[in-house]
Amino acid sequence: MTRQVLRYSGVIAAAAAVVVAAGACGSSKSGGSGGGGSGSVTLGFMGAQTGPNAQLGINISDGAQLAVAQHNAKKGVAQVKLKIYDTQGDPTQASSQAKKVVQDKDAGVIGPAFSGESKTALPILEAAKIPNISASATAVALAQNGYKYWHRVLANDNVQGPGAADFLVKTIGAKKIAVIDDQSEYGLGLGQAVRKQIKADGATDVKDDTIDPNGSDYSSTVNTVKAAKPDAVYFGGYYSAAAKLVKQLRDAGVTGTFMSGDGTLDQKFPDGAGPAANGSVLTCTCSSVIGSTDPAVMAFEKAYKAKYKTEPATYSSEGFDAANAFLMAIDAGKKTPDAINSYLSTINFQGVSKKIQFAKSGELQAGAIFVSEVVKGKLKYLGDISTAKPVPSS
Repeated sequence: MTRQVLRYSGVIAAAAAVVVAAGACGSSKSGGSGGGGSGSVTLGFMGAQTGPNAQLGINISDGAQLAVAQHNAKKGVAQVKLKIYDTQGDPTQASSQAKKVVQDKDAGVIGPAFSGESKTALPILEAAKIPNISASATAVALAQNGYKYWHRVLANDNVQGPGAADFLVKTIGAKKIAVIDDQSEYGLGLGQAVRKQIKADGATDVKDDTIDPNGSDYSSTVNTVKAAKPDAVYFGGYYSAAAKLVKQLRDAGVTGTFMSGDGTLDQKFPDGAGPAANGSVLTCTCSSVIGSTDPAVMAFEKAYKAKYKTEPATYSSEGFDAANAFLMAIDAGKKTPDAINSYLSTINFQGVSKKIQFAKSGELQAGAIFVSEVVKGKLKYLGDISTAKPVPSS
């Protein structure tokens, strides 16, 4: 799959027509003109807006709010309100927020964002028959519960984990790899997928360990990793802990390639780690839209920059696509949760991130893996994992 994707014509027209209007909307969390009128519909967003890894949730909600603002700027459409439910990335908070979604009788939910919070919130949303589309939760187990109202717009960790391991072994040439995770639903699952594939690829898993993402001193893990002298260190977890971990590894003299997944793919990772992050390789089943020459993708990027004064970041385009899946259902006259959920099973369009079509399980029909690297303190997109090559160190 390439970053230059074709668009369905409705999104092309909308994106091109409302670039100026979207820029004038500002960054209000209301997501548009709200619930005025008898034809209005309320959607929810569930994800971190505060907390140690909030930027990943903010990226999604920003993409979703842009989609809603563009939709509401069109004539003759039902006005849609996007209500924000801040989970703080905390599973306990997520279950409380899911109950609020049910009480508010939202027609659908973009999110939950993280895998751990999805585990606690999804049973509540499922019982209430509220359709939901995650832009970022990648845990494999989420698709194994028989949920009928759950969906996600990116591939799971059974795609990302083995792909990351293959890249370490076959592209980078690592023979000895240490794998560390943060014990979260997401981090542990991704770490286990990497551990399994490393062995299948013929490399040696020289050290398995876990860290407390809320801790500050990882010296015990760092010392055992240093003693193992790995060619690479893989971390399953989020950017806040990853920044602390890689800095302590480098300070201790561990020089092997540092690699992590989509939970670390944010500029706040190199910002937090400083020069220690340089050379780190990060994977995601989300795609970058930066630099695309596709007209509709360019229109999305331009509108996003006009509205938020920054480039789209990790999951921004997935948030936009998830919201547009709901908006297509609403434009088709589906305004109740059950009607919207039935419509989602028929969705088949090229979003700004990738083709959006759901399998019966709620999984995306097809997915790919993309790679970025930290170069001189900034994230550099390298492209599809099948052809990506790390930037030579200067």
